Amino acid sequence: MMMGVNPGSHQNEPKRRGRRSGGEDTKAALLAAAREVFVERGYEGATVRSIAARAGVDAAMVNHWFGGKEALFAKAVLHVPVDINALIDRLLDGPDEEIGERIVRNFIGVWDPIGGGPFAAMVRSVTSHGQVADVLRAFFVQTLLKRLVTHLDAPDAELRATLLASQIFGMGMVRYVVKFEPLASADVETVVKAIAPNLQRYLTGDIG
Repeated sequence: MMMGVNPGSHQNEPKRRGRRSGGEDTKAALLAAAREVFVERGYEGATVRSIAARAGVDAAMVNHWFGGKEALFAKAVLHVPVDINALIDRLLDGPDEEIGERIVRNFIGVWDPIGGGPFAAMVRSVTSHGQVADVLRAFFVQTLLKRLVTHLDAPDAELRATLLASQIFGMGMVRYVVKFEPLASADVETVVKAIAPNLQRYLTGDIG
């Protein structure tokens, strides 16, 4: 908004102004292209290059605006209001035996402040579009949850990842979609005490 006010800085300001205006257009184009490409090709099949090509921009813009494919997927398809890589870092920051607790706290910390609306929208999209479900499964199980269990070097990583998904999505469904009480309005500590031990067992315990 302040660009071009000071004539003395005239050499730098046009570049900044153009990048800001064009950048917002680029960001919107990448989000739109990502939604299409992820659904068409799946999470694994969609590449940064193919998304950028669909948007008509340089592939470097994906990293510039979103930090990579994972974050772009989270914004474009899941509408998750956090940086996915930063979220994973937070989950892994601390004792391994407390990861289950951190998952619950972060999950509620992300969705409660915005009423869980985007989570409910994501569930509706998954249940009505099989291709979206395929993409979501690949992202959450292969990219997000499997990274957690691989970090812990636990056996049966894929099974553990899907068990984690069942608990996390179940918690989200009950709290934000069907809103079963008393879980829908339970305080964070109540949810942590009830659910975190199950998640921790899926991560590091005996799953028989």
